[in-house]
Amino acid sequence: MQYPLLNNEELETLSSALYFMKMAELKKACLFLLLPDAGNKCELIDRILTFITTGHIQQVQKIPSQSLAKNYPYQPLSPTSLMLYGGYKNDLQTRDFFKKLIGSYFHFTAYGIDWLNDRWIKGEPPTYQEFATYWITETNQRRKTKPEPKKEWAYIKFMQYMNEAMPHASREQLMQEWKNIQAQNALTVLTLLKKAITSKL
Repeated sequence: MQYPLLNNEELETLSSALYFMKMAELKKACLFLLLPDAGNKCELIDRILTFITTGHIQQVQKIPSQSLAKNYPYQPLSPTSLMLYGGYKNDLQTRDFFKKLIGSYFHFTAYGIDWLNDRWIKGEPPTYQEFATYWITETNQRRKTKPEPKKEWAYIKFMQYMNEAMPHASREQLMQEWKNIQAQNALTVLTLLKKAITSKL
């Protein structure tokens, strides 16, 4: 079997379209390709693209025992406590705690959650102070460089574009446009995956 299963233009189209899909649709796409369907949005997309490109089946990444809350005594909210998978919560108490460490401008970010997940996967759970230090450094750097929104933020990018293109559109109109583009991209993904599977047979 020769990989990739799609040409470069089709792969680029597929990669873009996948970010518009809902989680339920991405899981169905994985099952259609006989791939594991567990994980977050980026993991599912990467699993699909990796398979179409190389034929390799990425297995679900498991959180190692050293990152699991159940394997540690109770961790109170303190700078030296570990942020553990299954123990840390994105709740008001935790947000107020981080505001004491960082400042009133603290808020949870996708960048911070990605960093935390990466540390958990590596078996290196950070302390709350380490997370706070990372958050301050990363946030300040991003304010200076103003990077493009992440690919998985397709909804945010779309709404930003529509607010400029249709400044007088109602919320209902914008949501309908979003649903339309979601449906179009879902159809694109299905068409390309069917083509990829056909070429594989």
